Amino acid sequence: MAKMYRVYSIIERPKQDDYWLNIGVAFPHEDGEGFNVMLQALPLHGNGKIVLRAYDPEKHEADEAQPQVATKKSAKS
Repeated sequence: MAKMYRVYSIIERPKQDDYWLNIGVAFPHEDGEGFNVMLQALPLHGNGKIVLRAYDPEKHEADEAQPQVATKKSAKS
């Protein structure tokens, strides 16, 4: 099974943690040379920064019980 990634639009908020909005998923090509990105929304807010993060369904079961939009600490790239 191919590794799946979640796509987040990062919304910077003054004096608060950044807001990570899940806007889609991405799957690597079979040859490992690119990704198919499927967006459910467009990143219109903030600086236009998009982040792909590896998704493991078993590791993220608790996240699924939470609302889709969650506040997370900023990940510096």
